[in-house]
Amino acid sequence: MIGVRGRVRSLGLPTAWGAAAVTYKVVCPLAQETGLLARLFTCAVFFAVGTALILHVRHSLMRELRQVRRIAGAAQRALLRPLPSWIDGLDVAAVQLSAERGAAVGGDLYEVVATEHGVRAVMGDVRGHGIGALGTVAAVLGCFREAAHDEQDLGGVLRRLERALDRHLRQEYPASAAEEFVTLLLVEIRPDGEMLALNCGHPWPYRLSGTRAEQLAAGDPHPPLGLFPLPPVLPTVGLGRLESDDALFLFTDGAQDARDSHGAFFPLATALTGAAAEGPLSSQGVVGRISTALRHHTRGTPPDDIALLVLRNGRSAHLGARGTAGTTTTHPQTTTAP
Repeated sequence: MIGVRGRVRSLGLPTAWGAAAVTYKVVCPLAQETGLLARLFTCAVFFAVGTALILHVRHSLMRELRQVRRIAGAAQRALLRPLPSWIDGLDVAAVQLSAERGAAVGGDLYEVVATEHGVRAVMGDVRGHGIGALGTVAAVLGCFREAAHDEQDLGGVLRRLERALDRHLRQEYPASAAEEFVTLLLVEIRPDGEMLALNCGHPWPYRLSGTRAEQLAAGDPHPPLGLFPLPPVLPTVGLGRLESDDALFLFTDGAQDARDSHGAFFPLATALTGAAAEGPLSSQGVVGRISTALRHHTRGTPPDDIALLVLRNGRSAHLGARGTAGTTTTHPQTTTAP
């Protein structure tokens, strides 16, 4: 009802302008004259009224667009809730850069939870970006937050995600469900630092160790989730160990595919090597350095959504109890391209 009243009030001024123009044409003696000056004056009156109407409509549309973006941004902040700064001894930081100018809305997703099986993380990239991708992000994240605690292995988590995504796509995109998909990377970090993963069409993560940045390509990934059924057997792949002060860097393909004005790709591996060469950085330090470099490379407007997630093993210095998380970070989890 409030929205209807607002629209009625917004139509009041254009209606008054239109009525004034019609009244002028019908009643004013000057409007009846056929001389050149009278015609020019009449044209000026109607031009002014028309311009005012166009500006009013544009202002109303921009106001509604800003409102939609605020609502969508609030919805995504609820979905991509701020991650704790410490999760079971791991230093955690994440950031998202939206491809939509002036909006904090994207199609990337991430989450980290401490479970009795170890710390489990998901990084994903929904086909498309913007407001239309929020429903798929919600379906995947909602399922992961439950399945990560319930399932004994990552294979069980991935199958739960496949079923949840399939239900969502059939409900929301009945005519084109086969064209929608999500790239997904699941990672499990056990208390001893051993890392296991399952990959569905997503970039493999980097490990920052000492002064080196190494991409952990553990074989060919499965197809993106939603395009084809998962195979009957889903063995996890090992990513080695995350030693003390080592960091695991997860990202979406928007980071490595970002181009500058000359078409050159963002040198992600070089940027990570530079970050590692500076010595042990906090997770927030790595995220801040890489996100700043990405903004500079793309002049603040990445062509695709970008999400970055860093998990640094700080157990030797900050040993958390299994299944617990530390104080929530005060750093923003979602940023907007200016």
